Amino acid sequence: MADKHLADLPEGSDSPLDAAVTSRDASTVQMASDAVKHRQCKLAFQPVMQANAPHGVAFYEGFIRVLDETGRVIPARDFMPQLENTPIGRELDCIALEMGLRTLARHPDIRLSINMSARSIGFARWSRMLERFLKKDTSIGDRLILEISESSAMTLPDLVMDFMDRMQPRGIAFALDDFGASNFSFRHFREFLFDAAKIDGQFVRGIAANRDNQALVRALIAVAREFEILVTAESVERKEDAEFLVANGVDCLQGFLFGAPSVSAPWTAKNIEQSAG
Repeated sequence: MADKHLADLPEGSDSPLDAAVTSRDASTVQMASDAVKHRQCKLAFQPVMQANAPHGVAFYEGFIRVLDETGRVIPARDFMPQLENTPIGRELDCIALEMGLRTLARHPDIRLSINMSARSIGFARWSRMLERFLKKDTSIGDRLILEISESSAMTLPDLVMDFMDRMQPRGIAFALDDFGASNFSFRHFREFLFDAAKIDGQFVRGIAANRDNQALVRALIAVAREFEILVTAESVERKEDAEFLVANGVDCLQGFLFGAPSVSAPWTAKNIEQSAG
């Protein structure tokens, strides 16, 4: 019956579902725009753990979050898909980078990864901000990891490769995010010179019981090894999955098994606990 009603709509009319999606997207864009305007943004930090001894924190990843009008923290997955290729998306990239760089400046004992888009490289304010912090404190480059997804890297490959060529001598490491999720040609590993790759979570969740994903992840690890690229597995949620990944050679593990992203800096909490002990 519902299908009949939808079929009876005049040609060119939006279905109720289309209208609801359009309304939601508009609301999301407005919420993010307001958050950018009023600087109502935070970074949430998640630890990335060493797979082998001493099994400590290798680095932290910083995820951009915005606050809605009630102060509720909204994760990036709820707004970035609609904003990634918009001016607001570029502004959010700038805010995330600035917050990440300020965090590194304040805490010289940590490493931090921040997500970026290929289009941010050509965004003047983003580039100026990175340059300003690198000139002020040269140690920041050695502790900064910039993550870029396969799909984003391939939108402007020449621009990304040139940027990496200029930044890697200054210590910045680059990680290929969502490794395995799209048709990224393996020959591009040599052209881009990535330092690390993060296996997409869809292949990691439940891997201990999924033979197809086991075979794929082994192949991804083997390719990365050929190019001397460090491998991180993201979305690790179960102990048995972590054990499989470690046994098969990943270098780092990231996921809820080790800690959820938190707007409270985990290294601060750790220092407080150590002081109290």
